Amino acid sequence: MAVSNVIERLGRAIFEAPFGSRKISKDAPELAEIRIAVLDAVRAKSHRASGRIVFPYNLVRINLLGVPEDQASVFRSGFLASYFTEELRASFARANYRFPQELSVEISTTSTLPAAGQDWLSVITEIVAAVTADAVTEENQPAAPPTARLVLLSGTANATEFPLDKARINIGRTAEVSSSIGPSRRNDLAFTEEDEIGRSVSRQHAHIIRSPKTHEHRLFNDRVYKGNSNCGIWIVRNGLSQPVHRGARGTALETGDEIHLGRAILRFECG
Repeated sequence: MAVSNVIERLGRAIFEAPFGSRKISKDAPELAEIRIAVLDAVRAKSHRASGRIVFPYNLVRINLLGVPEDQASVFRSGFLASYFTEELRASFARANYRFPQELSVEISTTSTLPAAGQDWLSVITEIVAAVTADAVTEENQPAAPPTARLVLLSGTANATEFPLDKARINIGRTAEVSSSIGPSRRNDLAFTEEDEIGRSVSRQHAHIIRSPKTHEHRLFNDRVYKGNSNCGIWIVRNGLSQPVHRGARGTALETGDEIHLGRAILRFECG
């Protein structure tokens, strides 16, 4: 069976399909020729056991030689793979073969023409282990988000180390913040001691938000300014200080950052 009589005709039939569908009828004679060649190759890899013919492989790789590069994507498309998968299953069922229910076909191509005496089609069979929920390993599990925490360096708070294990962490002077109409906010990390450092922290001083996608932590300034009051929040990073002003984006934190809230100091650690 010459490659020019099958591959070229099949490629032409695909590319001349109406409306640019890039598909071909399952009744195309070119497909029938490839189907016969594939079935012959697959049957040669079967064996008899307990009175029945067994095909133990669940993956069949078909490689077609002499396919032009500009047509390769169509030959490798899901159409041909699905067609041959259905044909193999139906053929095995009719012949009363024993075969894996998860049997599937993959198509690959090369533009190199077969050498003299070389077949234009090759079939490789494999047994591929199915991946189940019980077989998931640490390598293919999604990476766990890095752990982050705040470490108290200066001041007295309700915790000396505070894990950032929620989407939002509020920081302020009191655990509960109330207004004339009732409770307005709860601070997760609170500087409750009535000393010089504690009084330098506002009731609603800051909050930290963790991105669910990037796991980035951003610090936001929540202080209510009065007159010419300064921002009241700084980050000291690599020995340099930068203010954190009120804003919708906040400031991204890096591990080792010192967060200055008035005179209280926290260190951000992540990883």
